[in-house]
Amino acid sequence: MVQVLLQHFDPTHIHSLHIVIELCFFNRTSHLCELGSTVTNGALEDHQHLHCAESPEVLSKPFQSYYMCKSLRYCVSHCLYAVMTKLEELNREANMHSSIRYLGYLANISLLVAICMGLYVRWEKTENILLLVIFILGLFVLGIASILYYYFSMEAASLSLSHLWFGFLLGLLCFIDNSKFKTDAKEEATKYLLLTSILVRILWSLVERMCGCVRHQPALLTSAECLELVGFAIASTAMLMPNCLSVVLLVFALSMLIVDLRMKSFLAVPNLIIFAVITSLLFFPSLKISTNPFALACYFSRLICDPLLDLYFSGLSVTERWKPYLYGRTLCRRISILPVAAVELIFFILAALKLNNLDRWYFLIPGFSIFGIFWLICHIIFLITFWGFHTKLNDCQKIYYTHRIDNKSLDCVMASKGMRHFCLISERLVFFSLFSTAILGAVSWQPMNGSFMSVFLIVLPLESLAHGLFHELGSCLGGTCVGYAIVIPTNYCRYLSV
Repeated sequence: MVQVLLQHFDPTHIHSLHIVIELCFFNRTSHLCELGSTVTNGALEDHQHLHCAESPEVLSKPFQSYYMCKSLRYCVSHCLYAVMTKLEELNREANMHSSIRYLGYLANISLLVAICMGLYVRWEKTENILLLVIFILGLFVLGIASILYYYFSMEAASLSLSHLWFGFLLGLLCFIDNSKFKTDAKEEATKYLLLTSILVRILWSLVERMCGCVRHQPALLTSAECLELVGFAIASTAMLMPNCLSVVLLVFALSMLIVDLRMKSFLAVPNLIIFAVITSLLFFPSLKISTNPFALACYFSRLICDPLLDLYFSGLSVTERWKPYLYGRTLCRRISILPVAAVELIFFILAALKLNNLDRWYFLIPGFSIFGIFWLICHIIFLITFWGFHTKLNDCQKIYYTHRIDNKSLDCVMASKGMRHFCLISERLVFFSLFSTAILGAVSWQPMNGSFMSVFLIVLPLESLAHGLFHELGSCLGGTCVGYAIVIPTNYCRYLSV
């Protein structure tokens, strides 16, 4: 009977395991009980008489073996129970992770169906052969991505292709004119599928973080985000050159906003609100093209959802979040000042173009002169401060890599080098730079210039990142201090001196 149970035994079922163990040991112990009753000449006839024995001499060797087997049965059964309980917990966790992953699959499938249906409607109504070619090519590329994922286990290459094409095809849905067939049934179905994809995507990210299925890694931008940004920028080439340039700059501003959110900058959420308001109310109307707001919302939510939720769910410390920057190469950090200075200079030049419009010259010229000079002074100080921060950080890195054997972290090295005091001062200086940018942008605002708005949306999170870095390092790093004290001599001290 035991052999039959072992043949049909399910290792995931704990109760069946207990039945097998009980039967195995029951056969052994019952045999020992029979031996015990025989040796004692009828003094003990069964297992119950064994426990009622009054004299220890009655216990013979078979009964001692019985107790040993009973203890062994107890230990083995409970050890196996603990192991199988752990296996059941792991199985439940694996099933939970699989169920959560299905939400992600559902969001991507909804998005894929929406993209296919949207492109088909546009080809059907416009009879543009290029759309049909792109549609077939997109399906072909996604098929290749599926083959790489399931048959060749090339997960990274497959996901890279899919993210790149999702960004590109979503960009096409955004910028192809759909004003002539907004009431079409297929177009309405596309809108609902895009909304479904948004909701399921947000639900997936939220449940995944609530169940602890996400391992947060220090990164400025993930590869998926980079590829979707690149794909969207490539799709913008379908427009005219000025609009294309504005959209490419807006994509770069969106990438800076994602980094700003992921680094948990102090002003990240206000920057997100400003970005959403300006792009929806001012930027896209300034392009004078018909856009698909549902596709734009889907693309925006796919990129912003994870870093926005990580503001609450991410448990990384300050230095862990900024690890790609703090532990980066010295030359790369030095060179990074050049693009920052270039972006700031481009913003100032675009703001100066407002002077071509002299409708309110009595307000514009004095305002731009005053706030422009203030902006220049603040940003010269900002660049000098940033250069000084890099110099001190390089010194800290040299000490850290030299004395790594002492198990000192970079935080301790920066604290010993007085970085906290430097960051507290730099935080105020960068805040004035950010304030001057906001004022200059308001004075020279150009609602019909998409490039100006895009560069303005780049500069804000860029300076917000610098402010957040100095603010958080000033809050978390230890500091050095010098103490002074006045010691009053006592009578006892005077007595000793005499």
